[in-house]
Amino acid sequence: MHAMMNLALQQRIKELGPWFQNIRFGEIETAPDHILGDYPAFKWERFKHVVPKDLEGRSVLDIGCNAGFYALEMKRRNAGRVLGIDSDPRYLEQARFAADHFRLGVEFRQMSVYEVSKLGERFDLVLFMGVLYHLRHPLLALDLLYEHVVEDLMLFQCLQRGEEHIATLEEDYDFSEWKVFDRPDFPKLFFVEERFAADPTNWFIPNKAAVEAMLRSSGFVIEANPEREVYLCRRGRRPYMVEPPPG
Repeated sequence: MHAMMNLALQQRIKELGPWFQNIRFGEIETAPDHILGDYPAFKWERFKHVVPKDLEGRSVLDIGCNAGFYALEMKRRNAGRVLGIDSDPRYLEQARFAADHFRLGVEFRQMSVYEVSKLGERFDLVLFMGVLYHLRHPLLALDLLYEHVVEDLMLFQCLQRGEEHIATLEEDYDFSEWKVFDRPDFPKLFFVEERFAADPTNWFIPNKAAVEAMLRSSGFVIEANPEREVYLCRRGRRPYMVEPPPG
């Protein structure tokens, strides 16, 4: 009986594939040959200590939830309402299957990050992991999160390339200044016109300085940087902006 159940589980996982996140169903893995290894579990092990072990019924929004790895982990930490959103229906089908299998009450919706204002609510913890560099309008997305859904904390991750040193910069420079922009540690966004890693949705890849500057400029206070690309942020006071965000 156990062998037959495993075969049925393996068949259903195959039908739902391909999987980007490696989720373990006992001895069965959804993406055992992932180019990054046991992803995202190996990354989670490096920064999970910054998330409370007991979320005490707090609400969680997982944006770009993929197959639901992080949403399920939040529910396992006693979160109250957990909502995962993604624009890809296949990923959402995988996520619903995983949540049902593990009997974890997580809700999933097909929705773009640009539509978060439609939720009409704020969440105690927002996860925004591995999404920013897939967006044509990254600052707009951060602005919308600040304005509409982040009540307190945001766990953020973004692919980075380039210099990892953080530049010490002046608040302002004269129009005649050129040299500062040649510094490798100046905040930079590398624009991908065609594709990167065979993915046409990779649009902007920032260096470390740019990631941190973008978070600050959107009103987030960086509280921890537990893993090279991961930040725990708190919603702070928004700096002066020339134009209010749309939506």
